[in-house]
Amino acid sequence: MSYKKYKSSSNRAKREREQDTGQNEKCCPEPNITTVDGNLTCTNCGTVIGRDLIGCEPRAFTSEEIKNRKRTEKKWRDVGPRTFIGRERKDARGNAIKAKEKTLYNRLDKIQISLIDSLERNKWEAKPKLDLLASKLNIPFHIKETAWRIYIEAAKRKLTMGRSIIGFVTASLYAAIRIHELPRILDEVCDSQLVPRRTVHQSLGLILKIILPEMNLKYKPITSRQLIYRFGAELELPMEIQNQAVQMLKKAKKRGLKTVGKDPRGLAASSIYMAAKSSPNRIYHRTQADIADIAKITEVTLRSRCKDIRNLIKEIKI
Repeated sequence: MSYKKYKSSSNRAKREREQDTGQNEKCCPEPNITTVDGNLTCTNCGTVIGRDLIGCEPRAFTSEEIKNRKRTEKKWRDVGPRTFIGRERKDARGNAIKAKEKTLYNRLDKIQISLIDSLERNKWEAKPKLDLLASKLNIPFHIKETAWRIYIEAAKRKLTMGRSIIGFVTASLYAAIRIHELPRILDEVCDSQLVPRRTVHQSLGLILKIILPEMNLKYKPITSRQLIYRFGAELELPMEIQNQAVQMLKKAKKRGLKTVGKDPRGLAASSIYMAAKSSPNRIYHRTQADIADIAKITEVTLRSRCKDIRNLIKEIKI
């Protein structure tokens, strides 16, 4: 298969994917199509439209194509020194350096380290930690880039001095998650990096107060509606149950449900529990322990929120 034929076929597949995306875009009255975990997903109704695979380079089949596409140069580092003086003190052939020349190499190593400023060393240490955290949580690339920009701005203002680097990295990533409205909660971000929540809260407060206003970025708190669709997908509930939970919570808010000061996880979990229990099909029934475990709340909180909603919506039968 020649490269021209492969390129034309890949372009044709891309056009077909765009056409399919355009046809299925009207999945709800206000569709908002975004890429989540490699899937084209509507963040309003939760409908998965299709796959969105990007970043795949054209493959090489013949020896000539392999030769033309062969990479002869390593990728430069994003941060840190471009070259290193090895600690083993060996030359390019692997032979040990003479004792007289070791002093010279030690001096060169010391000079090279002194030329790297504190900001560069900070970046050098923070970038791998951010990449690891984003990989654990399966965070999209554009959100990770926003988190890196936030962290660089904080490091330039010397907000990281005397504070935990991993705490600021975690706070920057969570701030980027909230900016792009990805349904992730703070607890799972902290747990994946084993960082105390108090440390992340302190760093996040500085980011919200100083960094985001300067960068003209808006921090958007997570809503219970976003969590309903996420928890519903993890519980393998149909879209009918999830939409019913959204409408139930919306009706309760119109009738005076107080949401100020209440965790949106509890409201989302209670709505899903009541919507699933009201279904005549017992396959969709879920226990309080299962829902509380996924929402990372206690069963007492779940029952309290259910009681608040049931007092406002009398027609619910569970």
